[in-house]
Amino acid sequence: MWFEESVFYQIYPLGMCGAPRENDGVCSPRIRKVLNFVPHIQKLGANAVYFSPVFESDAHGYDTRDYTKVDCRLGTNEDFAAVCRALHDAGIRVVLDGVFNHVGRGFWAFQDVLKNRWNSPYKDWFLINFDGNNGYNDGLWYEGWEGHFELVKLNLRNDAVVEYLFSCIRGWVEEFDIDGLRLDVAYCLDQDFLRKLKSFTASLKPEFFLVGEMLHGDYNQRVNDQMLDSCTNYECYKGLYSAFNSMNLFEIAHSLQRQFGAEPWTLYKGKHLLCFVDNHDVTRIATILQNPEHFKLVYGLLFSMPGIPCVYYGSEWGQTGDKKNGDPALRPAMDAPVENEKSDFISQLARAHRGSKALCYGTYRTVLLTNRQYIFERSADGERVLVAINADAEPFTAHFDAGAGCADDLITGEYHDFGGGSQLPPYSVAYWRVK
Repeated sequence: MWFEESVFYQIYPLGMCGAPRENDGVCSPRIRKVLNFVPHIQKLGANAVYFSPVFESDAHGYDTRDYTKVDCRLGTNEDFAAVCRALHDAGIRVVLDGVFNHVGRGFWAFQDVLKNRWNSPYKDWFLINFDGNNGYNDGLWYEGWEGHFELVKLNLRNDAVVEYLFSCIRGWVEEFDIDGLRLDVAYCLDQDFLRKLKSFTASLKPEFFLVGEMLHGDYNQRVNDQMLDSCTNYECYKGLYSAFNSMNLFEIAHSLQRQFGAEPWTLYKGKHLLCFVDNHDVTRIATILQNPEHFKLVYGLLFSMPGIPCVYYGSEWGQTGDKKNGDPALRPAMDAPVENEKSDFISQLARAHRGSKALCYGTYRTVLLTNRQYIFERSADGERVLVAINADAEPFTAHFDAGAGCADDLITGEYHDFGGGSQLPPYSVAYWRVK
């Protein structure tokens, strides 16, 4: 499958394109700003873009008004289609945010219910009690997402709702030629709905990618042959930065061993989870890391651990943003990309990842582990790559059985000799492909 060898680039378009926070009804082709990023995404080594919501919404995109119309603050459907064509022409796949658990209060069917009550043909599209009330004093109660009444929960067990959503997805494939969907709050979605969605999207495109937002629990419940191809690896997200902040690399090593180790009880062998160091919902990595010298190392780990690496727009050049300052701080406007030493290094990592079967598909095995040093092996199809990280300010000599005498570093191309111990410079990462 194409996504198993991909590097993703996430864009939050309403933020990046500088749209007003609330839908002002004014149409502006802001989405075309993404065209300025296409050469940068190519240079970065990403070959798939995941767009956070692009469809008409009340405010932040996850409060959908109309699944068939690109948000007017971003432009027209034709504007977005032009962006998708440019990405596809550059060899970059397109994945959209599928927000199917809930809609905004401005969603046309819910507005009909507010107007016509019991007489609305859409009253069963939602979970409504006409004898109750809510914080908006509508004179009716409805289920909102996790108590947020601006997000009206859809009844995904209603066949008419499912048929409507599927018709919209078919339209997205026909109009924008999308290659997959990232399912918002997939942990909330009805599992029968996911089964139907998997079957339907496979009929549209044989390698259509379904990745779900999962925060906790057993990912296997929804990541399997009948439902999702992948999900967000939030379990490892926390360990990726806190292992460096606490100078305790055992933390992230424990998670990877639990998920992908050689033992038969490990959870996700053979699965390709979507891995990230930050996204539109969490503090930027350049802000949360206590030691700036660890920036390259955390990305070095991201691109070598099992899974599909995903980079959030701007973070590749060190963009900051703190969740404590609200979501808008994580989703700033940007007219053009910045290229610097950080982004150049991530380009090297991306090309190393995509060019290595071991890094895309390989098994995982811990080779050496201390609080500040970490060496592990990825192996597939006769290719072995040893990933070596030194998070310390001092050099470290690693003694271990490499099973070979020499290697090439996939990041730098430099020759490495294992004889007499391997030297790890301060704050370094290496991908040694064993010869």
